[in-house]
Amino acid sequence: MEGTRAKVDEALREYRDPYLECDLVSAKCIKNVSLNGDGVRVKVVLGFPAKGHAGPLSSALRERLLEIEGITAATVEVESKIDAHAVQKGVELLKEVKNVIAVASGKGGVGKSTVSANLALALSAEGATVGMLDADIYGPSQPRMLGARGKPNSPDGKSLDPVMSHRIQSMSIGYLIDEETPMIWRGPMVTQALEQLLKDTNWRAVDYLIVELPPGTCETQLTLAKNIPVRGAVIVTTPQDIALMDARKGLKMFEKVQVPVLGVIENMSIHVCSQCGHEEHVFGHGGGKRMASEHGVDLLGSLPLDIRIREDADGGHPTVAKSPDERNAGIFREVARRVSAKLALKAKDYRHAFPSIVITNN
Repeated sequence: MEGTRAKVDEALREYRDPYLECDLVSAKCIKNVSLNGDGVRVKVVLGFPAKGHAGPLSSALRERLLEIEGITAATVEVESKIDAHAVQKGVELLKEVKNVIAVASGKGGVGKSTVSANLALALSAEGATVGMLDADIYGPSQPRMLGARGKPNSPDGKSLDPVMSHRIQSMSIGYLIDEETPMIWRGPMVTQALEQLLKDTNWRAVDYLIVELPPGTCETQLTLAKNIPVRGAVIVTTPQDIALMDARKGLKMFEKVQVPVLGVIENMSIHVCSQCGHEEHVFGHGGGKRMASEHGVDLLGSLPLDIRIREDADGGHPTVAKSPDERNAGIFREVARRVSAKLALKAKDYRHAFPSIVITNN
C-alpha cells in the first residue's frame, strides 16, 4: 500500500497545471488522497475559478493514475476555493470584496475597456462572483458595454447598490450622469469621486473586483494605485511599439507602489478578416511577449482584432456573454484562468482570520 501511495504522489507531481504552471502538489492544491484496495480517490481544490478546466484536469489526472500498476479505478474531484490575497501595506480593505484586480494600459485606444468587460464576464463564466468598477471618470464606457441602464439605487441615501448586468455587479460615474455630459473635474475631485464609488458601493460577496483604470500614468492613476487595495494588476497593450512604450510606464508605476503585475494581455495581436478569415499582424508581431519577457512577467494571452468583438461590446453584449461557445469567448476564458491562477499563487491575506483586540475600562 505504501509503495502504491508513493507512486500516486509521484504521478500527481509529474502533472504540470497549464494555468498555475507548476505541479498541483507544490501549489498545495491536493487536499486528500485515499486508497481503497485497487481504487484511488483524489480531491483537488484550485485557488481560482475553473469551470472550463475542471473536466480536462480531472480526466488528465485520472489517466495518469490508471497507468499505475495495481490501480484499476480512479476518481478525481476538482473544486475551486477563492481566497483573499495580500495587498499594499497600510491600505484599507473593502468589505465584501476578496480581490481587486486593476486593469491598466498606460495609453488609450488599445481596447482596455473591451478587455476589462470580457475579463469580468469570463471570470464569472468560470464560476466566480465578479464586480466591475469603471474608474475612467472622463470616458466611462462600461455602462454601455455591459448593456446596463438607469441610475443605481441608494437604500440609505449614503451608499449605492451596484447595477447588475450579465451577472456582473458594476459601478460607474456613467450611471450618475448623462452619457454625453463631459466631465471637467480636476485631479483631486476625480480621485475623491472614484474612492466614493469604490467604498460607498454595496458590493455583495465579490471574489474579484475588476477596476478599469483610466489610460495614462499621471497623478490620478498613481493615487488610485496607492489607495485602492489592489491584489494584482494586468497591463493591456497592442503589439505596436508606441503602445508598448506607454504600457511599460504603466507596469513600472505598479512596481513603484508595490502592486504585483500578474502579466500582460496583448490585444489586437492579429486581424481576422470577417469575409475570408485571412489572418494578418496589422500592429506588429510579438510585442507583448517581448515586453513580458523583458520585465519578468507572463504573457497572459493574445486577443484577435475581430470586428465581432467590437460590435458585441458596442451593443451591450460582450463576446463572452453573447457567444459563449465561440472561439473568441474561449480565448477570453483562457486569459481569465491565467489571470486568476497567477493571483492564486500570491500570498494570502489572513487579517480576517485574527480577532480584533478591544480594550475597555470596567
